[in-house]
Amino acid sequence: MIIDILTLFPESFSYLNASILKRAQESGIIKINIIDIRQFSQDKHKKCDDYPFGGGAGMLMTVQPIYDCAKSVMKENSKIIFASPSGRVLSPSLAQQLSKEEHLIFICGHYEGVDQRVIELLKPMEISIGDYVLTGGELPTMVIIDCLSRFIDGVIAKESLSEESFSSNNLEYPQYTRPQNFMGLQVPEVLVSGNHQEVEKWRKEKSEEITKARRPDLKTKEE
Repeated sequence: MIIDILTLFPESFSYLNASILKRAQESGIIKINIIDIRQFSQDKHKKCDDYPFGGGAGMLMTVQPIYDCAKSVMKENSKIIFASPSGRVLSPSLAQQLSKEEHLIFICGHYEGVDQRVIELLKPMEISIGDYVLTGGELPTMVIIDCLSRFIDGVIAKESLSEESFSSNNLEYPQYTRPQNFMGLQVPEVLVSGNHQEVEKWRKEKSEEITKARRPDLKTKEE
C-alpha cells in the first residue's frame, strides 16, 4: 500500500518512523510519503490560509494549494481521506475496509479547517476519530493510518487481531507478564496453571465482565 499524507506540518509525523510501522515500511509492505502542501501555494509568500468569508474566528486553509497538491499524487486507484468531526466514525470494520486499498491520500486540515470547495472538488471520505476537536488533522491521520495498517497482511500477527479489543464486540481481557508477584499483587493462578482450557475460559469471562461494566453499548451492537 502507498500512503501519501498532505500536510502543512511534515515534522509532525515522526511517529510513523518507529516500531511496527517502521518495520512495515522497511519490509516494503507500506510506503508512506509526507508532502508539504505549502510547496504548491501560488502565493509569493507560500501562504496557505486566509480569513473566512462572512467573518468568524480563526483562519481557513485555502483551496488552491490543497487541490494542486492532491492532484500531483492522484491516480486512478487513489482514495482520499479527510479527518473531520463531521465524518464517519472510525471502527475496526472501516479500518479493515481501508486496508484493502492500494493508494490512500490523507489531507490534513488545520486552523479552523479547509475551504469547503476542497470537499466538493476532491470528494474525500470524511472520517472522525471521536466526538472532540483537535487543532489539526495530523494526529487523527496518524491514528487512522496506525489502525488500518494493522489489518494489512504481514504488519502484525493475525492472532493478535483475533483476540484484541473490539474484535468480537468485547473489550480485551487483562494480561500479565513477569514478575509473578509485584508489591503483593499476584498474577491470577489460572494463568500460570498450564491448563489452556481454563485460561481461555477465564479470559472469555473477564472480557465479558469488563465489557458489561465499561462498554455495554458494544453488546447492544451485537444484538
